[in-house]
Amino acid sequence: MKRIATHTLGCKLNFAETSAIVRQFVAAGWQAVDFHQPADLYVVNTCTVTAIAEKKCRNVIRQAIAQNPGAQVAVVGCFAQNSAEQISKMEGVDYVVGNNNKHRLLEIVEKKGLQKSHFSMDVPEMPTTFDLFYSMGDRTRTFFKIQDGCDYFCAYCAIPRARGRSRSATIRETMLAAREIAAAGAKEVVLTGVNTGTFGQQHGENLLVLLRQLDELDGIERFRISSIEPNLLTNEIVDFVAQSRHFAHHFHLPLQAGSDKVLKLMRRRYDTAFFANKLAYIKSRMPEAFVAADLMVGFHGEDEETFEQSRHYVESLPLSSLHVFPYSERPFTAAIGIKACHIGMAERQRRSVTMHLISEHKKRHFYASQAGTRQKVLWEDDKKEGRMFGFTDNYLRVSAPYDPTKVNTLQEVTLNDTFHDDVFQTKEEEMT
Repeated sequence: MKRIATHTLGCKLNFAETSAIVRQFVAAGWQAVDFHQPADLYVVNTCTVTAIAEKKCRNVIRQAIAQNPGAQVAVVGCFAQNSAEQISKMEGVDYVVGNNNKHRLLEIVEKKGLQKSHFSMDVPEMPTTFDLFYSMGDRTRTFFKIQDGCDYFCAYCAIPRARGRSRSATIRETMLAAREIAAAGAKEVVLTGVNTGTFGQQHGENLLVLLRQLDELDGIERFRISSIEPNLLTNEIVDFVAQSRHFAHHFHLPLQAGSDKVLKLMRRRYDTAFFANKLAYIKSRMPEAFVAADLMVGFHGEDEETFEQSRHYVESLPLSSLHVFPYSERPFTAAIGIKACHIGMAERQRRSVTMHLISEHKKRHFYASQAGTRQKVLWEDDKKEGRMFGFTDNYLRVSAPYDPTKVNTLQEVTLNDTFHDDVFQTKEEEMT
């Protein structure tokens, strides 16, 4: 039996797509094995969001080549899309497949066979196709790709070039895939996309209508909305989530900068006042909601004074956590031509550390506010030192003694009054 091994880097969207690729190969008679085991084909699904991400991709590709020099290696995804020529020069890579055709990888491999006889590159100029992908079988949570591409063209971002324009299936098609996920036994579904809030626009549909239909679907206990632009998270969506049956009180909003000057340079579609008001509205409807935000530091024009403004602004927000990362120059982006002050990498790293410390403080504060509360936990098959782990509706991590009968089930528990390493134990455990 031919063996396929995969490694996924980057976003939840990539995990959904990798899982779908593996299912195609398994249905064709292949055996899926761990990436560190011998395989006939290694597939690396790549990310291009930062230079560090690309470096990690190159390291994983080299690792795959070294593990089995006689195997084929396929590089797919965003790094493959934007840097095909660069990857093609890496000795040992057999396929470079862009985002339009990664769903055709099985067909491409079968046409060539497993002989390392010639190089194959299938990267169109701009991705235009859309396929409903979802992850399955590798974790309790399922990542469900409902949207792809982006029309925003923020100054720092190379993803529109890698993923193409915004597009999605219809609500009817999306619901058919959602029913497949429910039938497969998934209890939690994370809705993913590049710009999720633009779902359905080319069909005259919208995200809120989809959310309402998903909420009525039997079999899935919990939905989470992945990252969504602040200007696309309408108050109507917030109101719906607040009273819905199955949608988690958990949001991830790309803030990117705490300065109106920098947000304008970034070509973002909101200002700091809008973001603060949106966050206040979420908290007014769901005080216990976990709200995280992406934050970029060291972008062009973020001088010391502007950074301090951003720091004070972020400190003032009732956020639960921050995903902080230093700005990374991306080829073919508008930021390359910005003539405002440029920040050195060492200073970007210093600012990143500062914001990470703020994030840690906010997360501890949020966890402390939830101590002793009654919550429903979805237990995962994630075992470490005899313990299992799961998440509450509002994204608190909880642990308990491992019990295989609880995997992929919801259990209502009372959280302990203390937590360690951002993990709660349960009151029930104390009493046993």
